[in-house]
Amino acid sequence: MDAVTRVAGGGTALDPEVVAQLLGRSRRHDVLASLTPREREVLGLMAEGRTNSAIAAALVVSHGAVEKHVSNIFLKLGLAQSDTDHRRVLAVLAYLNS
Repeated sequence: MDAVTRVAGGGTALDPEVVAQLLGRSRRHDVLASLTPREREVLGLMAEGRTNSAIAAALVVSHGAVEKHVSNIFLKLGLAQSDTDHRRVLAVLAYLNS
């Protein structure tokens, strides 16, 4: 009844489930929003299981350029070096969940 009164008065009413899904999507999208198009391309190739050498060959760039992109991806995704976590796997999971 409250929602009907609010809408009749010119307001809006949104289903909480819809709002939760929209917010969840935007949060996931924001994770990769800071990456450049090239970094997203490198991350996509990482998600295919490619090595840095294979990525360099596919993109026709140097191995060092790929290493720089991968380092930037880790930095932008907040994946600090750790003895317990594999940053490459975590980056790919972030990509797949976006």
